[in-house]
Amino acid sequence: VTSGSDLVGIVSERDCAVKVTLRGLTAQAVTVGEIVTADVITVDPTKHLEDCMREMTARDIRHLPVTENGRILGMVSIGDVVKAVIREQELHISYLETYIKGHGRQ
Repeated sequence: VTSGSDLVGIVSERDCAVKVTLRGLTAQAVTVGEIVTADVITVDPTKHLEDCMREMTARDIRHLPVTENGRILGMVSIGDVVKAVIREQELHISYLETYIKGHGRQ
């Protein structure tokens, strides 16, 4: 959620579920301002993915806005992190398979 170009909050599926649905309200009856999480945890683009994963796990959040000098550049989701970890593991497995196959021939 922005005000002009300033990040003022974030609305997640969890916000909608907990602050709307579980309270018996409807989306038509609630404004974004009523359910927005104002204390947004952000990361800058130089942050390592491992740090993002640690932050998400520690704070039990699924999305991290990426900001630089107060400007929103994008969003890292838990899905992005999982895909990157899987890709990295696949590379390691491929390297090890190549090493083992090549090493066994000598």
